[in-house]
Amino acid sequence: MKRTAKAHWNGTLKEGAGTLTTQSTTLNNTQYSFKTRFADGVGTNPEELLAAAHAGCFTMAVGAALTQAGFTPGDLDTEAILELDMVALSVTGIHLEMKGSAIEGVSEEQFKEIAEGAKANCIISKALSVPITLGVSYQ
Repeated sequence: MKRTAKAHWNGTLKEGAGTLTTQSTTLNNTQYSFKTRFADGVGTNPEELLAAAHAGCFTMAVGAALTQAGFTPGDLDTEAILELDMVALSVTGIHLEMKGSAIEGVSEEQFKEIAEGAKANCIISKALSVPITLGVSYQ
């Protein structure tokens, strides 16, 4: 299986602009620029997309692990917070903050263990070489 995305850029780093399009066309000529990446602007940026991909992948992995453990997943919400070092121009880590609720029969401890396993084993986590931390709350 292959997944594709395309980027187009025109102009200098600070004054130029580009678009991103994904195979599914969910992003379809979505704008990005220096301002959307390093300041405030309308559009997206690669770091935001990486955080979204990680949040989505991890949340699905928790749902799959809960199902495999015999639980019916309820509500799972994850925020991925990507840390960007502007001096080194590198991603220094990602923190995943997950909230789960309405999962019948699972204890808070079981939920945390399942989330830790998903953090280590989701496809995006395995593709990254930065520290990944996790906070979990269960209601």
